[in-house]
Amino acid sequence: MASPVSVVQKVQSVNPATGEVLAEFDSASRAEVQATVARAREASHAWQQLEVGERARYLLRLKEALYTRRDEVAALITREAGKPKVEAVVGEVMVVLDTLEYFAHHGAEFLAPQPVPHHNLAVRFKRGRLMYEPHGVIGIISPSNYPLNIPFGEMAPALVAGNTVVLKPSEFTPQIGLEIRDLCEAAGLPSGVVNVLVGDGSTGGALVDSAIDKLIFTGSVPTGKRIQTLAAERLLPTVLELGGKDPMIVCADADLETASSGAVWGAFTNAGQACLSVERLYVARSVADHFTELCVAKTRRLRLGAGDDPSTDVGPLIRPRQVAIIEDHVTDALAKGAQVITGGRRPDLPGFFYEPTILTGVNHSMRVMRQETFGPVLPILAVESEEEAVAFANDSEFGLSASVWTRDSALGDRLARQLHAGAVMVNDCISYFGVCEAPHGGIKASGIGRSRSRLGLHEMVRVKYVDVDLVPRLPKLWWFKYGAKAKKMMDGFLEFLFAPTVTRRVLGSLKMVVNIGRKL
Repeated sequence: MASPVSVVQKVQSVNPATGEVLAEFDSASRAEVQATVARAREASHAWQQLEVGERARYLLRLKEALYTRRDEVAALITREAGKPKVEAVVGEVMVVLDTLEYFAHHGAEFLAPQPVPHHNLAVRFKRGRLMYEPHGVIGIISPSNYPLNIPFGEMAPALVAGNTVVLKPSEFTPQIGLEIRDLCEAAGLPSGVVNVLVGDGSTGGALVDSAIDKLIFTGSVPTGKRIQTLAAERLLPTVLELGGKDPMIVCADADLETASSGAVWGAFTNAGQACLSVERLYVARSVADHFTELCVAKTRRLRLGAGDDPSTDVGPLIRPRQVAIIEDHVTDALAKGAQVITGGRRPDLPGFFYEPTILTGVNHSMRVMRQETFGPVLPILAVESEEEAVAFANDSEFGLSASVWTRDSALGDRLARQLHAGAVMVNDCISYFGVCEAPHGGIKASGIGRSRSRLGLHEMVRVKYVDVDLVPRLPKLWWFKYGAKAKKMMDGFLEFLFAPTVTRRVLGSLKMVVNIGRKL
C-alpha cells in the first residue's frame, strides 16, 4: 500500500494593484519549523554571551544595510503590499531605520541592572537589584499591512536583549519577509540569529506549537484568541496586538481645517489598513456640517491608483477578501439608515481597490461602528457633547488608540484621561507609532502587552531579582529558634516599626533589644 503523500501548501506573492502573481513559495512544514527553532536555539547560546554593546553594533550594521538598499526595499513594499511609495519610505523604511538606531543606542541603558532600594529596617543590610535576561528564542508572526515596520519593531528589541528570532511574515507579503532575511545576512548577523519561515496559517500554528520561549503576534482578534488557547497549553508567554476600532473626537473649538486633514489622512492612509486608522469619528454637532464638508472635499481630491504611480494617494487593499469585508460593512450601514456622502464602491481599476468613503447617519448598531473595517471608510457621527463623544468612543470591545482634537489643552488632557485606550493623541493621530519612545499596545480585545519603547524591550526579557546580604555572618532574627522570647522580640520590632505614637515605638524598641539578647 502506497504511503500517503503530504500536500505542500503554496504561498503566493501578488501585486494587489494588478492581481498579478509575482512569485510562489512552499509553506514551511511543521518539521521545517521545528528544525528552524532548533537552529535558533543553538545560535542563542553564543548570541547571549555577547555584550549588549556588541549586539547593538549588529543593529547598526543592519541599519546601514537597510539604508543602502532603501530604494529597493521601498519599491518591493509598494509592489507586494500596494502602498504608495511615499508611505513605503516614511511609514516603513524611515521608521525602521530610527528603530534600529534607537535600540542600538539605548539597549545597554534599558538592560542595565536596576538597584532596588529597601525601605524596611529589617532588610536594610541587604542590597537588591533587578537583572534582565533574554528568554531565548522569540517567535514573531507579523501582518501584511506594515510588513517591514512591524517585524523590525519587535526584532530590534528582541535581538539587543540577547534573543534569537524566528519570524513568520504574512503569507501575503512573503518577499518582504525574505528581504528581511537578506538584510540580516548583509549585515553579517551570525547564522541562526534571525530566521524567516515563509508559510500560511499552518506554519504559524506550528511555530506557536514549537519550542519557542515567547511569541509576539500581530493580527486579528479571532486568530489571537486561537493562538492564546494554544499558548496556554504550555504557558507560553505572548504579546498580542489584535487591532482596533480607533475613535477620533472633534470638539467644537477644534481647528476644523487641521482636524479634517488629520481625519482624512488618519482614515485613508495605507488604504485604511492600519490598526491605528481612524475608524469612528465623533464631532460636535455645532460644527459637524462644516467639518463633514471639509472632509468630503479633501477626500474627493485623493487620487486612487497603483502605489508605484507618483501621483497616487491611496493604493489597493491587500486581497479581495478585504474588499468584501468593506463592502459588507458599508452595505450593512446603508440598510440601517446611513448615507454615503462620497465613495462607497469599487472603482473601475484592476486589482483590489475600494474608493475612499465617508458615511453619515451612522449609529452603533452598524458593523462599521463596532467591527474593525480595516479599509478606507470614515463614518462620522454628530454628538451633543464631549461627554457623549467619550461614552461612544469607550463603547467598544477594542481599546488600542484614540485621538482628541481641540484648541484647549486642558480639555484635551481631560478627555485623553477618560478614553479607554492604550494611547491617546491630542491634535494628531497614528503618528505616535513612529515614536520609538512610545509604547504600542492596547486594552480589552486590542491585545496583551506592549511593543516598542523601553516597555517593549522589557517584553523581550525575563526579570530576575537578585538579593545580596551585606552581613552574611550575622544570624537573622526570623530564623529558628522560635519560642516565647522570639515572639516578644518580633512583637517589639513590629511596634518599633509601625506603632502610631513615638512613645509606643520607643517602648517597642526596648522590648526588641531585651529579647534579641535573650534569643541569641
